[in-house]
Amino acid sequence: MNDTVAGTQGYGADADALAEQYESVTFEEVHGGLLHLYPTTPVRALDLGAGTGRDAAALARLGHTVTAVEPTPELRLHGERLHPDPALTWLDDALPDVPVLTERGERFDLILLTAVWMHLDPAERARGMRAVAALLAPGGMLAMTVRSGPVPSGRRMFDVPEAETVALAEAAGLRVAHRGGRADLHGRAGVRWSELVFTAPRRA
Repeated sequence: MNDTVAGTQGYGADADALAEQYESVTFEEVHGGLLHLYPTTPVRALDLGAGTGRDAAALARLGHTVTAVEPTPELRLHGERLHPDPALTWLDDALPDVPVLTERGERFDLILLTAVWMHLDPAERARGMRAVAALLAPGGMLAMTVRSGPVPSGRRMFDVPEAETVALAEAAGLRVAHRGGRADLHGRAGVRWSELVFTAPRRA
């Protein structure tokens, strides 16, 4: 699937260095401002754009049943090597349409979109939000961290207005539960991260 995913440009060639970078920070450091919102009892979780599986593996250690989706095969191989866990299943699929997940029909109580959204252009973001919202179980939670700042050489990234993301989520039937942000953990100049959490309506 990776050949058709524009947003993965450059990631396969740099997979070894990226794996070291991703694993140099912890799940708790990356998600510290959001952890109080995440489910504390075991749920079905999806890490969409899982990279090397750092966050997916952390969720599995917390007792969740986790699907890690990563379209770049080189990163997926690193993840399978670094984080073998029977509660963690790897899948080759990709935004904006996540056709494999959509076909499976599974719904998730927690979906992570960490450092992924800025790889989609405006039309892809509109399609992607609808697809992701459809994967949420009633009452489920979508947690997003979105990068802003200079684009690294060889990457496909876009500036994503926070207001646009909120509007897309609300149009897909989701409710804003949290808006925040943080500095870049790797200290890259000009790079900041928006943190957005949305929830799906519960069944009446």
